[in-house]
Amino acid sequence: MAFSSNSGGGPMADINVTPLVDVMLVLLIIFMVTAPILSYPIDIDLPQRSLTPPPENRNPPEPISLRIDASGQVFWNDSPTPLSALQNMMETEVERDPNNQPTLQIDTNDEADYGILAKVLAAARNAQMQKIGFVKK
Repeated sequence: MAFSSNSGGGPMADINVTPLVDVMLVLLIIFMVTAPILSYPIDIDLPQRSLTPPPENRNPPEPISLRIDASGQVFWNDSPTPLSALQNMMETEVERDPNNQPTLQIDTNDEADYGILAKVLAAARNAQMQKIGFVKK
């Protein structure tokens, strides 16, 4: 016995959901096909396994303290440094001993502009600096 909301002989007021389900299935298929296209690979230089351990350096160089204050001024070992000269200074430090580089310790103010930090990191990457750390307050 079927249930009916209309006891009279008039038309039924139920909604036909079949077209809605068809549209939803088509949209699901479209999203499933386009989702892998939207993702793109990111190249990452991962360290490779080495059977020979690196030689131990008994005398690591003095770390470089790089501070960025709230106004965006960069300080290289507590001396004000223009952002344009930063990459040359980093390259000089790397060229002294490429296998025993100093650690670049970056300290930023909470109010500092992120764009300045991004430029500092780009300069460090372009200068081939390998040891970069952030100072935790």
